[in-house]
Amino acid sequence: MGSSDAETHPVHLSPMDAVHKYNTPNPYEETFGYCRALRKGPFIFVSGTTAVDLATGKISHPDSAFEQAIKALKEIVTAVEALGGKKEDIVRVRMFVTHENDGNEVGRALKQEMGEVQPTAIMILGGKFVSPDMLVEIEADAVSFCCTMLYTNNKAEIPKSRYNQY
Repeated sequence: MGSSDAETHPVHLSPMDAVHKYNTPNPYEETFGYCRALRKGPFIFVSGTTAVDLATGKISHPDSAFEQAIKALKEIVTAVEALGGKKEDIVRVRMFVTHENDGNEVGRALKQEMGEVQPTAIMILGGKFVSPDMLVEIEADAVSFCCTMLYTNNKAEIPKSRYNQY
Protein backbone atom coordinates (compact mmCIF):
# COMPACT_ATOMS: atom_id res chain seq x y z
CA MET A 1 0.00 0.00 0.00
CA GLY A 2 1.58 3.31 -1.05
CA SER A 3 0.53 6.89 -0.53
CA SER A 4 -1.78 6.77 -3.55
CA ASP A 5 -3.69 3.88 -1.96
CA ALA A 6 -4.18 5.88 1.22
CA GLU A 7 -5.61 8.75 -0.83
CA THR A 8 -7.98 6.76 -3.03
CA HIS A 9 -9.40 4.08 -0.73
CA PRO A 10 -11.42 4.56 2.44
CA VAL A 11 -9.54 3.72 5.62
CA HIS A 12 -11.51 1.23 7.72
CA LEU A 13 -10.61 1.57 11.37
CA SER A 14 -11.75 -0.52 14.28
CA PRO A 15 -11.88 0.51 17.95
CA MET A 16 -9.24 2.81 19.41
CA ASP A 17 -7.24 -0.09 20.86
CA ALA A 18 -6.81 -1.77 17.46
CA VAL A 19 -3.41 -1.70 15.78
CA HIS A 20 -3.13 -1.07 12.03
CA LYS A 21 0.18 -1.91 10.35
CA TYR A 22 1.92 -0.80 7.18
CA ASN A 23 4.61 -3.00 5.62
CA THR A 24 6.92 -2.50 2.65
CA PRO A 25 9.11 -4.91 0.65
CA ASN A 26 12.13 -3.71 2.68
CA PRO A 27 14.00 -7.01 3.32
CA TYR A 28 14.87 -6.04 6.91
CA GLU A 29 11.20 -5.90 7.91
CA GLU A 30 10.68 -9.58 7.15
CA THR A 31 14.13 -10.70 8.33
CA PHE A 32 13.88 -8.95 11.70
CA GLY A 33 10.09 -9.24 12.12
CA TYR A 34 8.87 -5.64 12.32
CA CYS A 35 6.54 -3.37 10.35
CA ARG A 36 7.46 -0.08 8.69
CA ALA A 37 4.78 1.76 10.64
CA LEU A 38 1.79 1.18 12.84
CA ARG A 39 -1.18 3.16 14.02
CA LYS A 40 -2.94 2.87 17.36
CA GLY A 41 -5.69 5.42 17.87
CA PRO A 42 -4.44 8.80 16.69
CA PHE A 43 -0.77 7.81 17.08
CA ILE A 44 1.37 6.69 14.13
CA PHE A 45 4.86 5.32 14.78
CA VAL A 46 7.30 4.90 11.88
CA SER A 47 10.26 2.52 12.36
CA GLY A 48 13.81 3.55 11.67
CA THR A 49 13.85 4.20 7.94
CA THR A 50 16.88 4.15 5.68
CA ALA A 51 17.55 4.50 1.97
CA VAL A 52 16.75 0.89 1.05
CA ASP A 53 15.60 0.63 -2.56
CA LEU A 54 12.33 -1.29 -2.19
CA ALA A 55 12.66 -2.83 -5.67
CA THR A 56 16.20 -4.20 -5.22
CA GLY A 57 16.76 -4.30 -1.46
CA LYS A 58 20.05 -2.42 -1.93
CA ILE A 59 21.04 0.83 -0.25
CA SER A 60 20.54 3.88 -2.48
CA HIS A 61 23.07 6.71 -2.56
CA PRO A 62 25.83 4.98 -0.53
CA ASP A 63 28.01 8.10 -0.79
CA SER A 64 25.43 10.77 0.15
CA ALA A 65 23.89 11.17 3.61
CA PHE A 66 21.78 14.02 2.20
CA GLU A 67 20.21 11.85 -0.53
CA GLN A 68 19.73 8.95 1.90
CA ALA A 69 17.93 11.28 4.33
CA ILE A 70 15.69 12.63 1.55
CA LYS A 71 14.76 9.06 0.53
CA ALA A 72 14.08 8.03 4.15
CA LEU A 73 11.92 11.10 4.83
CA LYS A 74 9.86 10.49 1.68
CA GLU A 75 9.25 6.88 2.79
CA ILE A 76 8.24 8.13 6.24
CA VAL A 77 5.63 10.45 4.70
CA THR A 78 4.36 7.57 2.53
CA ALA A 79 3.99 5.37 5.63
CA VAL A 80 2.11 8.06 7.57
CA GLU A 81 -0.22 8.64 4.61
CA ALA A 82 -0.81 4.91 4.20
CA LEU A 83 -2.16 4.85 7.76
CA GLY A 84 -4.53 7.78 7.23
CA GLY A 85 -2.28 10.61 8.38
CA LYS A 86 -0.60 13.38 6.47
CA LYS A 87 2.83 14.98 6.41
CA GLU A 88 1.65 17.80 8.67
CA ASP A 89 0.77 15.22 11.37
CA ILE A 90 4.45 14.34 11.90
CA VAL A 91 5.40 15.70 15.31
CA ARG A 92 8.81 14.16 16.03
CA VAL A 93 11.78 12.74 14.12
CA ARG A 94 14.87 11.01 15.45
CA MET A 95 17.87 11.01 13.13
CA PHE A 96 20.82 8.67 13.54
CA VAL A 97 23.88 9.58 11.48
CA THR A 98 27.04 7.50 11.07
CA HIS A 99 29.55 10.28 10.41
CA GLU A 100 29.65 13.49 12.40
CA ASN A 101 30.55 15.51 9.31
CA ASP A 102 27.24 14.45 7.65
CA GLY A 103 25.09 16.08 10.36
CA ASN A 104 24.57 19.37 8.53
CA GLU A 105 23.57 17.60 5.31
CA VAL A 106 21.01 15.45 7.12
CA GLY A 107 19.66 18.58 8.82
CA ARG A 108 19.39 20.27 5.44
CA ALA A 109 17.43 17.28 4.11
CA LEU A 110 15.04 17.48 7.07
CA LYS A 111 14.41 21.17 6.42
CA GLN A 112 13.93 20.57 2.68
CA GLU A 113 11.49 17.66 3.08
CA MET A 114 9.56 18.76 6.17
CA GLY A 115 9.42 22.47 5.29
CA GLU A 116 6.83 24.27 7.38
CA VAL A 117 5.97 21.15 9.41
CA GLN A 118 8.98 21.75 11.68
CA PRO A 119 8.63 18.60 13.83
CA THR A 120 10.57 18.23 17.05
CA ALA A 121 13.84 16.49 16.36
CA ILE A 122 17.02 14.98 17.69
CA MET A 123 20.13 13.98 15.78
CA ILE A 124 22.52 11.41 17.20
CA LEU A 125 25.94 11.18 15.57
CA GLY A 126 28.20 8.15 15.44
CA GLY A 127 25.66 5.39 14.85
CA LYS A 128 26.44 2.10 13.14
CA PHE A 129 23.82 0.28 11.09
CA VAL A 130 23.21 -3.22 9.73
CA SER A 131 24.84 -2.24 6.42
CA PRO A 132 28.04 -0.20 6.08
CA ASP A 133 26.37 1.64 3.14
CA MET A 134 23.71 3.11 5.47
CA LEU A 135 24.74 6.61 6.47
CA VAL A 136 21.51 7.75 8.11
CA GLU A 137 18.41 6.23 9.68
CA ILE A 138 15.33 8.25 10.65
CA GLU A 139 12.28 7.30 12.68
CA ALA A 140 9.18 9.41 13.22
CA ASP A 141 5.99 9.79 15.21
CA ALA A 142 2.77 11.40 14.04
CA VAL A 143 -0.53 12.27 15.67
CA SER A 144 -3.53 12.22 13.36
CA PHE A 145 -7.04 12.81 14.64
CA CYS A 146 -8.70 12.74 11.21
CA CYS A 147 -9.65 9.10 11.43
CA THR A 148 -10.24 8.58 15.12
CA MET A 149 -12.85 11.34 15.28
CA LEU A 150 -15.16 9.56 12.83
CA TYR A 151 -15.95 6.30 14.62
CA THR A 152 -19.47 4.93 14.23
CA ASN A 153 -20.32 1.43 15.45
CA ASN A 154 -16.61 0.65 15.91
CA LYS A 155 -15.87 1.31 12.23
CA ALA A 156 -14.93 4.43 10.32
CA GLU A 157 -15.08 5.03 6.60
CA ILE A 158 -13.24 8.17 5.64
CA PRO A 159 -13.80 9.60 2.18
CA LYS A 160 -10.81 11.15 0.41
CA SER A 161 -12.24 14.65 0.84
CA ARG A 162 -12.07 14.29 4.64
CA TYR A 163 -8.30 13.69 4.80
CA ASN A 164 -7.30 17.33 4.55
CA GLN A 165 -10.01 18.77 6.79
CA TYR A 166 -8.32 17.96 10.11
